[in-house]
Amino acid sequence: MIAPAVLLLATFLITPFLLSFWTAMTNQPLVPRPTPVRFVGLLNFQRVFSDPLFWTSLWNVTRFTIWVLPVQCGLAFLTALLLHQKLPMKNLLRGLFFLPAITSMVVVCVIWGTLFQYPSGPLNQIVGFLSGGAIQPIDWLGDPNWAMFSIVLLSAWQAYGFQMIIYLAGLQGIPDELYDAARIDGASALRRFWHVTMPGLRPTHVFVLVITTIQAFKLYTQVAILTQGGPKESTETVVHYMVRAGFEEQKLGYASAVSVILFVIVLLIALVQRKLLRRFDV
Repeated sequence: MIAPAVLLLATFLITPFLLSFWTAMTNQPLVPRPTPVRFVGLLNFQRVFSDPLFWTSLWNVTRFTIWVLPVQCGLAFLTALLLHQKLPMKNLLRGLFFLPAITSMVVVCVIWGTLFQYPSGPLNQIVGFLSGGAIQPIDWLGDPNWAMFSIVLLSAWQAYGFQMIIYLAGLQGIPDELYDAARIDGASALRRFWHVTMPGLRPTHVFVLVITTIQAFKLYTQVAILTQGGPKESTETVVHYMVRAGFEEQKLGYASAVSVILFVIVLLIALVQRKLLRRFDV
């Protein structure tokens, strides 16, 4: 019964992924050339590790991940707690909060690009109004100090609905009998939260953190549309670096080496996360 799905996955995902390992050890160009493709061994990997721009892009995407995890997961968790209560039109509110997650990232980038306009964009007008004019207009996408922070805000807003749905499913999976027993024992709302809700969501927290980390390291669309890696390489990411090497510079073998390195990095981070969370009895 699962043979068709396995065949499709093997054809379009697993096989190309395995071929990328071989491509990474050749000088394969994007467009075929008269000169034969040569096996270069680990040369592409050496070139990647010796390129300062690669390390800059790796630091940028790590910084993005560290920032977006608490913002995106925290917003999703708080929203799920709110929508888990007995509210009027609860199902409608769930759909509205989930709407950004099913909206195309390109559309989201265009909308937020308008909000980020300098110096008279809507966001700058709001900041100026709230501060009484004390804060000068911010060049959200043109200032190296603010560009990555702006990408974090955009990304967290667009994607938190996915984690919200997962948290809602986790909350609904906690038996009501546990809350009833806690109330009978005289536990306050705060104690019920810490001793019933949080332990019941431990597997959900693990899943959300790992999935969000993997998605964060794949940051590309926002950067490609809004900043193109700038200003001053402050938003250059590993995937954007890889795409430029493969499609703009026609270095398919080099880009494949970057993809292999990214895969190993994300795999190691995911494994370390799971081990650390298990150590804390999560």
